[in-house]
Amino acid sequence: MKSQEMTALDPGAPAILEMRHISKSFGAITALVDVSIKLRQGEVLALVGDNGAGKSTLVKILSGFHQPDAGTIVSKGREVHFSSPRQARAHGIETVYQDLALIGDLSVYHNMFLGREYHKRILGLKLLDNRKMRDLAKSHLDTLGIEIPSVNSTVDLLSGGQRQSVAVARSIYSSPTVLVLDEPLAALGVREGANVLGLIQNLRRQRTVSVILIVHNYNQVFEVCDRINFLHSGEIVLDASTSDTTEEELIRIVKSGLGREAIAAAAAEAQRNMEEGVTGVAGVQELQNGD
Repeated sequence: MKSQEMTALDPGAPAILEMRHISKSFGAITALVDVSIKLRQGEVLALVGDNGAGKSTLVKILSGFHQPDAGTIVSKGREVHFSSPRQARAHGIETVYQDLALIGDLSVYHNMFLGREYHKRILGLKLLDNRKMRDLAKSHLDTLGIEIPSVNSTVDLLSGGQRQSVAVARSIYSSPTVLVLDEPLAALGVREGANVLGLIQNLRRQRTVSVILIVHNYNQVFEVCDRINFLHSGEIVLDASTSDTTEEELIRIVKSGLGREAIAAAAAEAQRNMEEGVTGVAGVQELQNGD
């Protein structure tokens, strides 16, 4: 996709989704502790953290797979309760997991409309309207700038990046308000990853769908995201705009293993250093060394 100027997110954009004071335990294991996140209309939010930090649990609560032990979810200003993924989807929340949930033996267009197929009647018989689904799938993929050999191709013939793009396109077709992407760049090559990043950047440019992006590559965070939430040991310990921090500072904070208060102090010190024209990394380093 060609690079275009990115429109900054409107500071007055309304919150489309909030998760307030979410806590979740599984027996003696505490997965989340008083986690709160806010997602604005058209925003791309990066959810980062080490394995076991609680990212998947938070996403599964938002997607209706798990219910929180405490806390609330607010969608478009109204408190909601999701007891199943179907209820979450009914409120405009679509999630694309790492396994993509695509069927390799089916064509791209059949996968696009899996579970919501179009039908027609011929001589009283209810048949799949393959032509309609094929045309709609091609038009939708073209609109998103997704390039694949043919919508008639079976999914197992596509590259990893193309499969990921088809999974994202399928979710977008249902006109979600929130799109959750769980490690969409995992196991993709540089070129394939760039194509998926281009798709996310296109969504960000349009500012019609809000995106939560779970990713480990911090360079990609700063390439396509507006804001970062760093999840550590079940807590959100950093909430920062990508325009107010740097990749180096984020890496230092992630590696520090510090608690919420220390990380907040480190981030504040880094911000002061940036305002004074000094690299913020030094401030974080001093905190880590106990100076």
